[in-house]
Formats: sequence, C-alpha cells, structure tokens
Amino acid sequence: MSLTRGNRGRCHSARATARQDSRRRGPGRQTSPTPRRPDALLADRGYDHDKYRRLLRQRGNRPVTARRGEPRGTGLGIFRYVVERTIARLHGFRRLRIRWERRDNIHEAIIGLAVCLITHRHVQRLC
Repeated sequence: MSLTRGNRGRCHSARATARQDSRRRGPGRQTSPTPRRPDALLADRGYDHDKYRRLLRQRGNRPVTARRGEPRGTGLGIFRYVVERTIARLHGFRRLRIRWERRDNIHEAIIGLAVCLITHRHVQRLC
C-alpha cells in the first residue's frame, strides 16, 4: 500500500501496490525515476547501537535514534507516529485489516472509500 499524507497524518491518497517492481515496463525501463534516499532515518531504542549508526552513515543517511537510558519523551515520536496513525485509521475499517479481495481494483476502491470517510470525519470535527 502506498500512502500520500499531509501534515498530522491525514491521508490524502492511497493505492494498493502489489510489489516493488510494478513500475517496470519492459526489460530495464522504468516509468518513474528512482526515488532519492532520505537524509535521515528515524529509529527507536532497539536500533541504538554504534554498528547501525556507522552503517547508516556509510550509506549517506543521518541516524536519528532514541538513545537507550535517556528518559522518554525526547520528541522523536512526533515524526515517527504520523504514518502509524494513518495506517491505524485505515485499519479501523474491518475490510482493510485483512485483505480478502483478490482483485486490486476492488481493494483500491475500498481504500478510497475509507480515505473519503476519514477526511469527512475530520472536516465534521472542524465545523
């Protein structure tokens, strides 16, 4: 699943993606450019180790890891939980928790309806 989100984790669009190589058409041709690597990688305390930080720096990424032993509430969750919150909102719809539909177009239609309902509920709260 591919989500396009705005600020505060509100989903703008969603679509089902079968696999990573779905962008390829024909041998060796891609329809879209390769996405660039992120500048920073956010991780939780489980990955707080010099080995992982060194590997990330070698690849050109800046590790932003919650340190072990530091008190909770360092502010890292403000950025990390946006995507998880969006997926949790989509999982509020029983039909999307486990994919039962075999056809992609039906699954994408259900995702689209869920995004519309989530947006509608948000607009109702604002009014």
